[in-house]
Amino acid sequence: MCESGHLALFTRASELESERFRLGTDWRGLVLIESQREHVMDFDQILEKCGSAGRYQYLMILLLGYIAFTTTVHYYSQNIIGFVPQHWCYHEALEDRSFEEIAAIYAPFGKEASCTRLDKIEGDRVTVSNETCQRWIYNYDFGFRSMNAELNWVCNDAYKARIGQSLFFLGSLMGTFTFGVLGDRIGRVRAVILANQCGFVGDFLTTYASNLVQFAIFRCISGLAATANYYLMFILVLEYLAPKLRNMAISGTLGICFCLGALVAPWLSVLAGNWRIYLTCSALLQLVVALFYFVVQESAQWLITRTNVEGAIARLKHIAHFNGMEVKAADFEAFRRNCIVKRKLSNQPEQTAGIFDLLRTPNLRKISLLVVFTFMLTSLSFNTISRNVEGLGLSPFVVFSLFAVVVPPSGFIQGLLQSRVGRKATAFLAMLCTGLLSCALGVALSTEGAHKNVTLLLAFALPMRLGISMCYTVTSQFASELLPTCVRSRGIAAVHLAAAGASFVSPYLIHLGTKLAAAPSLILALLLLTASGCTLMLPETNNRQLPITLADGEAFGKGESMLSFDCWRRHDDDVSKEATEEVKLHQLNGQTKSETEAEV
Repeated sequence: MCESGHLALFTRASELESERFRLGTDWRGLVLIESQREHVMDFDQILEKCGSAGRYQYLMILLLGYIAFTTTVHYYSQNIIGFVPQHWCYHEALEDRSFEEIAAIYAPFGKEASCTRLDKIEGDRVTVSNETCQRWIYNYDFGFRSMNAELNWVCNDAYKARIGQSLFFLGSLMGTFTFGVLGDRIGRVRAVILANQCGFVGDFLTTYASNLVQFAIFRCISGLAATANYYLMFILVLEYLAPKLRNMAISGTLGICFCLGALVAPWLSVLAGNWRIYLTCSALLQLVVALFYFVVQESAQWLITRTNVEGAIARLKHIAHFNGMEVKAADFEAFRRNCIVKRKLSNQPEQTAGIFDLLRTPNLRKISLLVVFTFMLTSLSFNTISRNVEGLGLSPFVVFSLFAVVVPPSGFIQGLLQSRVGRKATAFLAMLCTGLLSCALGVALSTEGAHKNVTLLLAFALPMRLGISMCYTVTSQFASELLPTCVRSRGIAAVHLAAAGASFVSPYLIHLGTKLAAAPSLILALLLLTASGCTLMLPETNNRQLPITLADGEAFGKGESMLSFDCWRRHDDDVSKEATEEVKLHQLNGQTKSETEAEV
């Protein structure tokens, strides 16, 4: 070899040594990478060969739909068992009277009618007793005997039901965090099953509650599954889906199943006739999830972050077999080498990564905080709008049904928008439009007598319910995609934990409407418009490879402007789907090979 050739090799070696210091690897590791980069395969590529839109993916979407259905029934059970029917204090003279006659007798007492005990009833003349009421006459709505009615938790004892509801949400906070940590420690599948079994145990035990202490403890156990039973399955499904199925397939399925759950929940209670039977049915629906253990494969991406590459390959082989795909052994070997390379390039072992690592680097910290804040605002708005079913002048069972009907259209509209304009633009438009609707309702309610106009209230409430359903679903999916796989479960747990904390304000916001009718709507408008502005500062995830490592998360979306919508950008899959370090190593390999060939 000529002298100039030796000089070129020496110069190239110096460049490689400098690159070694920058990447944080040793010399031998870089040489190993150089020698094995001819044929490597990342997770999206191997998943495509195994089938990223095959039978297994559609099965997973259906199972996610079942989880969405059971979650909705479980979520609304807390409202339904606590419905308080129209009631009046019992008097023997009222036994043979119709409900209309009883209501007319108690009408002079106004808001105190339900808790006023009468001493004598002589025609239209009544006298009030000084004793407290111990027994009531209930006008059951559609014949459903709620918990409050059966246990007589009304009037002075009405606080007992609210304590149980508070413990349910406390359980939700604990379960969201606990199962989020477990999802990253023991796997997504086991965490999903455990969360749903907590819901089963809590609902089943509640049916035997006969006092406040029992009721509060059992509702706390049931609440452990209130959020975790859904978002963990959502993460698991998301990690196995092709980008094209993350839009219409997920959104449409969730829309239909949320609708079915919201329709079944109130009318199942009417069919059951009693809150204990209704909760038993809700519990049995969650028990079925235990069978997922024999069908659902553990997340291959999660196994990679736990350095269990062989376990990930075993799951991918099972999926390939289920989808009827034949994958060469060389492809799995290339995928294995890619995992080894990425592990060596990582500055921190991913199995030791914690939730606070999301805050160590500037870009990932900004994304994480924005995700938390945006989801807090969206969740508070969602809970306020969806739970406000007793202030619209209609039976809560009817309002539940009307709200449920608008959910499927919201799912399909969301799916179409995400396919055409991307995740970011869809979230922004949904929040903006719902916020403007809420503002318009607030202005309308500021006029005299508007709060009694049922038609006006429904004309605003139904589109707002459609819009907030889009906001919540797209934000939930957006958040799951933005956080790296290695801490995704714990990260989403923290997001939902913060959202659950914010949602504690929801009952008070609804109650504020009894004092100032326009106030809740105007506050919701401010929250949603703020959330829409925060969404603009997040990067697009549509048709992008999701971040797996912390380094991927830090590099994700760097350089994007606030108006970088998916529909406006030029798709460049050759670069955007690879981590920054791998792109540079590809370039480095190409330069080395060309120089060596020239020298020879």
